[in-house]
Amino acid sequence: MRAGISFTVSPTDRQRLTALIRDRNTPQKHVWRAEIILLRVNGTGTVEIMRQTGKSKTCVWRWQERFATEGFERLLRDKTRPSRIPPGPEVAERVVALTLANLPGETTHWTADMMAQAAGISASAVRRIWKAHGLQPNRWRQFKLSNDPQFVNKLRDVVGLYVDPPAHAIVLSVDEKSQIQALDRTQPGLPMKKGRLGTMTHDYKRHGTTTLFAALNVLDGTVIGKNMQRHRHQEFIRFLNAIEAQMPASKAVHVVLDNYAAHKHPKVRAWLDRHQRFTFHFTPTSCSWLNAVEGFFAKLSKRRLKRGVFHSVVDLQAAINRFLAEHNQQPKPFSWIADPDKIIAAVKRGHQALDSIH
Repeated sequence: MRAGISFTVSPTDRQRLTALIRDRNTPQKHVWRAEIILLRVNGTGTVEIMRQTGKSKTCVWRWQERFATEGFERLLRDKTRPSRIPPGPEVAERVVALTLANLPGETTHWTADMMAQAAGISASAVRRIWKAHGLQPNRWRQFKLSNDPQFVNKLRDVVGLYVDPPAHAIVLSVDEKSQIQALDRTQPGLPMKKGRLGTMTHDYKRHGTTTLFAALNVLDGTVIGKNMQRHRHQEFIRFLNAIEAQMPASKAVHVVLDNYAAHKHPKVRAWLDRHQRFTFHFTPTSCSWLNAVEGFFAKLSKRRLKRGVFHSVVDLQAAINRFLAEHNQQPKPFSWIADPDKIIAAVKRGHQALDSIH
């Protein structure tokens, strides 16, 4: 023991220390503190106490000294530490101002450690200030404002089809999910079990790609899907023929689709002239979120593709087809809830913000 520290343990304290160790509900920090005291009373040296408890020499000495000066109850209390944040709101104001100002040097964003060094406080204090003011320098969101001069008219046209479709007509949201890779892992993963996540190797083997053409029926939620190797206008026309074969002959068909070049190819326009009951409604540029079928693609990626293991393109296409069949067994009609006026106002604000910067 360090010179100057000496203590004795009464029979009552020994019983309390033993009971503390044996109680399964005792916090572990109280257990190893009690073990330090009992081991020392039993004549165990400091090095051996360090080995048995896994604590440092200064830690062993500290709790021996606290027991010697304040007794058993001191083992159950941690020392109160004062806050490292200097008093006054000026510190928080400075941190917020630095966070919103230009970054130093060529760094891309503030970190808690960088801000702590700049503001002269602890990193934990920086995090508390950021949380209180709703600041998250480590996060960012992607955006893209449409520059389509017909943005408002196209938006109202598409949303009108979703909210109030024409009578005796079918509304389809059509798009293709291209370059879906058939990825196979280099080693088999382990399944999830209690206390352990499932595992999957970070590397993979590529076995080719496929493209899924899909048409979501907005009224009932069913999806017509077809896998193809490429996504040119030829494949798109073949998919339109597949849609034509499945649509009731007496119904007009309104198709919502994006501005991909294959959708506007002269041969596609010629096909459209030969099928008068089909009407194309193009979304504004840079507005893929307006196409309802994108939600189906997101669900497909999350539930079937993201963690899937496919040994060939055939396996991949079979998995996609099974997902389509399962989806169509319990389809849900698409429901549009966003107010187009609020979308238009938000886009205007975005353009105004960009114009103010430039």
